[in-house]
This record gives sequence, structure tokens and C-alpha cells, in this order.
Amino acid sequence: MKRSADAMTEPAKPVFLTKAERERLALERRQAAVSDQRHTALDLLQSLPRPPPPPPAGGPPPSGSNPAPRDSSNSHRDSSDRDRDRDRDRDRDRDRERRRDDDSRRDRDRDRDRDRDRDDSSRRDRDRDRRDRDRERERERERDRDRERGDRGDRERDRLEKMAEREREKELDAIKEQYLGSKKPKKRVIKPSEKFRFSFDWENTEDTSRDMNALYQSPHEARLLFGRGFLAGIDRREQKKAAAAHEKETRAELRRKAGVEDRPEDDAVDKKKAAAAEMYDAFDMRVDRHWSDKALEEMTERDWRIFREDFNISYKGSRIPRPMRKWSESKLGTELLRAIDKAGYEKPSPIQMAAIPLGLQQRDVIGIAETGSGKTAAFVLPMLSYITRLPPISEENEAEGPYAVVMAPTRELAQQIEEETVKFATYLGIKVVSIVGGQSIEEQGFKIRQGCEIVIATPGRLLDCLERRYAVLNQCNYVVLDEADRMIDMGFEPQVVGVLDAMPSSNLKPENEDEELDEKRIYRTTYMFSATMPPAVERLARKYLRNPVVVTIGTAGKATDLITQNVIMVKESEKMPRLQKILTDLGDKTAIVFCNTKKTADMRAKDLDRAGFRVTTLHGGKSQDQREISLDGFRNRRFNVLVATDVAGRGIDIPDVAHVINYEMPSSVDTYTHRIGRTGRAGKKGVATSFLTLENTDIFFDLKQMLIQSNSPVPPELARHEASKFKPGSIPDRPPRRNDTVFANH
Repeated sequence: MKRSADAMTEPAKPVFLTKAERERLALERRQAAVSDQRHTALDLLQSLPRPPPPPPAGGPPPSGSNPAPRDSSNSHRDSSDRDRDRDRDRDRDRDRERRRDDDSRRDRDRDRDRDRDRDDSSRRDRDRDRRDRDRERERERERDRDRERGDRGDRERDRLEKMAEREREKELDAIKEQYLGSKKPKKRVIKPSEKFRFSFDWENTEDTSRDMNALYQSPHEARLLFGRGFLAGIDRREQKKAAAAHEKETRAELRRKAGVEDRPEDDAVDKKKAAAAEMYDAFDMRVDRHWSDKALEEMTERDWRIFREDFNISYKGSRIPRPMRKWSESKLGTELLRAIDKAGYEKPSPIQMAAIPLGLQQRDVIGIAETGSGKTAAFVLPMLSYITRLPPISEENEAEGPYAVVMAPTRELAQQIEEETVKFATYLGIKVVSIVGGQSIEEQGFKIRQGCEIVIATPGRLLDCLERRYAVLNQCNYVVLDEADRMIDMGFEPQVVGVLDAMPSSNLKPENEDEELDEKRIYRTTYMFSATMPPAVERLARKYLRNPVVVTIGTAGKATDLITQNVIMVKESEKMPRLQKILTDLGDKTAIVFCNTKKTADMRAKDLDRAGFRVTTLHGGKSQDQREISLDGFRNRRFNVLVATDVAGRGIDIPDVAHVINYEMPSSVDTYTHRIGRTGRAGKKGVATSFLTLENTDIFFDLKQMLIQSNSPVPPELARHEASKFKPGSIPDRPPRRNDTVFANH
């Protein structure tokens, strides 16, 4: 019942019959059709009227007879026959209807049986499909269970293998510890300063603007449209050229897209327009000419900024005057300008451009410039201009001492400054006296007592003269400290302080720069020049200088870009052959060979002399006369090789030194800078070659940084060396080595 109910509720599905079933059904339909045709023909025959019975043998009665009784019986018989025929027809119709109903009932039963058979077959098919699906699902489940059991077994096997491996390692470690002893790992202690160090450097990974704003995804340059508007900080002429080219390209593109061909008339119009634009530019660009094409009164703030950038001049201070562009624009006297012209100074150097206007205002100046940049004239010319405004030295005031004092660290530099000063002072009638060691102090004292405006001295000898009362500085209000850092390095700081303290302190400027100065008084002016600025020099400047202006040319402690620096890593035994090869290649050109000690300098000079070179020496062990003879011979090309110690490394100006060779490297990079600064002077190019050995590790780091900054080649041995990666005295950020002792606080 349940199955029949399911069959009634479920929709009938089509049943596909076999060929035998289809033949059986066709035969049954044919038999039913034949039986229907037979019944129809039989009914048609029965419905036809019957013919009248034949007359009797006697023949028909005559028409004149009277057959009345036969007619009544015949009529009665005919009516009964008709009734019988009607009943027969009715019975036949009922039989036909009954047969038709039986046939339709049989057809319905047959269709019902066929539908039942079809439903049974479809139900059997569904049951078979369900059983197949269940069987397949059960089979898949069984496979999954088998696979899971296999994976679990593999994992268990791997776990057991790892455990066995660990047990073997433990056993091996125990054996090693038993026979070799235990090795406890050392704990590395990280300093709090390293652990919580904050990096101020910018990292590209921190830039989130590209993710936030789509505009940052495709940056592009501003394209000026048809010359309208300008970008700040860019030359307007160049912008106009770029805009005109852009306009021309755009118009050509538009004509090409429109299919318009170029005509000669258009070219004429373009030329006319270009000529008109050029005339407009000539009028409109008057303020945008280069500063060298402008008069002094036409210079704008932008022009002065470009001027300072062109010469790499930078200031630090307040109320700074404009630098001078050429000698004619300076406020120096006519006699000084004539002396400058006769000395052959065509145009001022950057340090002279910046420092001379400050000196003419009697401002305290700290000048930091590259070696060979013309610092001597930068303080000599303002000093001479200052002295020309004072009364000349006479018998009345010569006992009060000179008007100006210049101190230099070495005798050679002091004599060089004297020569440079005399070159200009001769035209002004100013007397210059040099006081250096190696000469008779009595003669020098006699020259001072005779009266002079300028004294150029080394700190030690000048302090001796002051202590022996050969000289006084009662009216000295102009002080110059040349190569101040070298004087401090040589230990002259007490002597320099003693000389400065011997000057009258009442003429010092007030420490408050806003306080107005008395125009009738003469205040002390202090110049301090150096190639570097160590802390000792800064301490000296803070004590004796009042609101100084710091003038920096280029980078402090950096050699000029005109010097080609070559550093060669060699062994000690390879130095002399290489030195001889370099000097041989130079020919008649001059070269200075630097050594660290007097003994080494004399030995190298003898070796070169035996090799046939014209060589002389210069060091502190020679007398002053011998020094002067050596320098004069080297300047006059009687000798082409000068072997010297650091005595010649500061300030000495020898023209046309083609090559500087550091046979022995100094211990500091500042000394190295001053040594190679003997070449590449006065705008000329020079070459510096240094012999580096593994014993010079103290300078490796600073030397490598200097070579990188000056774009000079760094030898691979220096670049790879451990000492070139960390500054001497600093602790490298590396893990402790095996034999290091690390103390940890618990």
C-alpha cells in the first residue's frame, strides 16, 4: 500500500518499451481495429430493408377480385415484422454499445496495466540508482578511512623517527661533553642605547602617500601651455624656450590630425612671431640676466644667492655685507687697487670676495677655506686699508708698538706672508717686520724699536720679544691668526693666549651685537683663518672674538676639487722603486715628497740624490738660512724634488707644484689635507699620490671617507679592510668574538 501510495503521489515518468512489447501492442491495436470493422459491416447489413416474399405459384389474383381478408392479415403481419426488426435493431445497438464499452474498458485496463508496469520499472530503476549511489558513497567513505589511517601511520612514523634522531643527538652531545667538555653559549648584552635607538633617516618603505592618493602614482612634470606662467627658481629664459617648443609641437600635431599641410605663408608668420617674441624677451628679461652682466645696483637678492652658490660661499652670522664681485667694486683705496693690479691679481678668489668686505667693516671673521685659496690677501688687504686710516708711525708713537700683528705656525709661512704683505705695503709706505725663530732676537727687537706698522711672527718668538720688552702691543688693534688649527696642534696655544692677553683689553667690542659702537673709538679686529675648525680653535674664538662671522668656502677640511688623489696600497720595500718611477715620469716638473720624521727625509733625499734627481730637504732640523736656501732653490727650479716633513705642509705657497707624494702617511686626515694642498693652487690642477701600508690603520676610516666625498678611487684593499669600516675609538656593532669577555648584569 505504501508503494502504491508513493506511485500515486509521484509523477509518471516515461517508460522506454522494448521491440517485442512494441510489436505486441501494435498487433493488439490491429486486432481491435479489424473487430471494429467487422462489427460495423455486420451492423450495416442488418440495417438494410429485406426484399418482399415471392408471390405464390398460382400467380397474383386478378385485379377485379376482392381480397379483403388477406389484406388485413398481411398488414398485421407487416407491422409485427417491423416491430420485430425495430427490437432487433435496438438489441443490436445495445450489443454494439456494450461491445464498445467492453473494448474501451479493456483499453483502459490495458493502459492502466501498462502505466503500472512502467511505474514499477521506473521505481525499480530509482531503487537501483539509489542503491548504486549508497554503495558508491560507502565505498568513498571506506577509501577516506583507509587514507586517514595511512596518513596517521605516516605521521606517527615521522614522529618516531624524529624522536629517535633527537635521542641520538642527545647521546652524541653527552659523549662530546664527556670527552671534550661543555661549551656554554655566551649571552650577548645589548646596550639600552642600541636597543632603543631611534633612526632619524628617511626610509622609502615609510612613504604611505602613494597608497593613499592616486595622484602620487603617476608624478609628472608641469607642462607650460603656450608660455603662460613661470615656475619659481628656474631660469625664465629656459622656461620660455621649453614653452615655445611645446607650443610648436602641439600646433604641428593639431595640423597633422586635421590634415592641414604646411604652407610657406605659415612659415613666414611663425618667423615674424618668433622675432616679436625675441624682442619682447629682450625687454622682459632685463631683470633675469646673469649676475655677471648686471651692474651692482641691479643685483637682486636672487642674484646674490646665485652668486654665493656659484662660488660655494656660505656665511654664519648677523648683518653680513654683500660680497664683492670684482676689485673695482671693493671699497679699497686707489693705491691698494693699483698695487693689486701691478701684483697681477685679475679677479678675487671666493675667500677674498667674502672676507674683504667684512674686514673693511672691522668685523671679527673666522675664515674656513680650502688650502691654496688665497687666504693671505683676504686678510692683508683689509689690514692695509685699516692702517691707512691711522696716523703714520713716527717718533712720537713708535714706542707704543705696531698697529697690526699676524701670527703663523711656521717660519716659512711667516716669511711667505711677509713677502705677500710687502708686495702691497710698498705702495702705501707701510713698514713690515718679520719675527721668527732661527735668527737673532736682538736684531729683530732693534727693527721693532725703529718703528713698524705690521709685525708678522711665530707665536713663540713674538712672546719672547714681549717678555724681554723688545716689543709692546699697546696700540695693536688688528690681529690675524693664520693656520690657527696648526698652531694649536703644534702646542702654541699658551703662546697665542699670552700674545692676545698682552694687547689692551679695553678696545674689545661689546659682547652684545645690538649695542651701538662708538664711531670715535677703535675696536680690536680679529681674523682667524684655518682649513679646519677643531674644538681648541673654537674655544679660542669664543674667548677672543666678538660676534664673529664664519665664512666657509667649500667644505671644511676638504681638499680642492682640482687635486687628483691617488692612494696606492704598497709594502715598505716597494715604496722607493715606485717613488723613483713617479719622479722619472714627471720629467722637469716639481714634486714634494713628504715624510714623517727628519731622519727619514734625509735618508730618502740621499737615495734620490744617488739616483740622479735634483733634490733638496726641508725640515725642522735645519737652520733658518738652510731652510731659505732650500725653498729658494726649489722655487727657482734649481731643485725639482723637495723632501720635507710637515714643516712644509702648511701655508707654504710654491707655484706650479705638479705632484705631491706622501711617502709616509700622516696620522690624521687634516695633515693629509694640508699636505696635498701644496698642489692644485691658484686655480691650477695637481696630482697627489699616497703610499699606504697596513701600519697606517689609524687613518684608514677618515681617508676612505675623504676619497669617497671627493669622488676619488678607493683601492680595494682599503675598502675591504676592517679598520676602514669603523672610526678609530668607536665600538663596532658586531657580535662578540669567541675570546671576548661579556659582563652581564643580573
